[in-house]
Amino acid sequence: VDVHIRQEMGAPTVDVNVDRTKADQAGLTERDLANSMFISLSSSGQVAPNQWLNPANGVSYQITVQTPQYRIDSFDALKRTPITATNGATTQLLDNFVSLHRTETPALINHYNVQPLYDVYANTDQRDLGGVAADIDRVLDGFQSHLPAGSSLKVRGLLVYLLMVVNFQSWLDPFIILMAIPGALSGILWMLFLTGTTLNVPSLMGAIMSIGVATANSILLVVFANDERFAGKDHFGAALSAGHTRIRPVIMTALAMIIGMLPMALSLGEGGEQNAPLGRAVIGGLIVATFTTLFFVPVVYSYLRKQQPLDQDEQIEHEWHEGDPNAELL
Repeated sequence: VDVHIRQEMGAPTVDVNVDRTKADQAGLTERDLANSMFISLSSSGQVAPNQWLNPANGVSYQITVQTPQYRIDSFDALKRTPITATNGATTQLLDNFVSLHRTETPALINHYNVQPLYDVYANTDQRDLGGVAADIDRVLDGFQSHLPAGSSLKVRGLLVYLLMVVNFQSWLDPFIILMAIPGALSGILWMLFLTGTTLNVPSLMGAIMSIGVATANSILLVVFANDERFAGKDHFGAALSAGHTRIRPVIMTALAMIIGMLPMALSLGEGGEQNAPLGRAVIGGLIVATFTTLFFVPVVYSYLRKQQPLDQDEQIEHEWHEGDPNAELL
């Protein structure tokens, strides 16, 4: 579902074709025509910045020259753009040297490993990601033989859990960290239900924000608990110490975002109801996720993380001896 191409291919464009012979006869170059059009359409702030010092308050203001957009409402108006040579010796109209026609060009061009690419995004609905990916691979296999030379099709995805597995060098710690997410999701649904707010794009954006903050706080707690294990504490003592020590930074982080989102959630001001679902989702998710992070995550840690975690040096030594039992790490 929600299949779309990120790059917009049909951006309206005006092609300006310069007759270089006519321009040369008038003592103009294509650069003169381009600079005059850039100044008229995009202002002179970048190519010829000017400053005006207000003697009343001593503040300098930037002055830019640009043709108002309402004066360029047709090709005829655009062709009346004055063209001045670099030496300022001659002034002509753009209509004397160019022809204009409408066309379409890509509005966004992306590259990967220098090569240009097109991104086709899609989501899954009522199916698991692995099954959908397998079906997509079968469809793409039928197109591989028809691709032009130098072109290829690749299916890519990103799973946050696997990133945390690589970061923590453990499958268990990321699982404990993600235990804060159910609390965030329940808080989001609870707040949206109480305020009569529907699930829409702003509320989903708020859900992503609250889940991100909840995950960051949970990472903070689990990392501290592992440090306590390295200091000699057992799994229960490390979880208790992490929850007690990290209560202030976790609450401060959540409270700062909750207070900041209150005006948005109350839909204050003109058009405030448009972004109110975002603020409500963030507030509801963080209220419940904060308690989940401080109380539920340490409990899960104390039950699951009974084995002493390996630090970086121990991890390297463990992997070395697994590869060669007779090897000796110096």
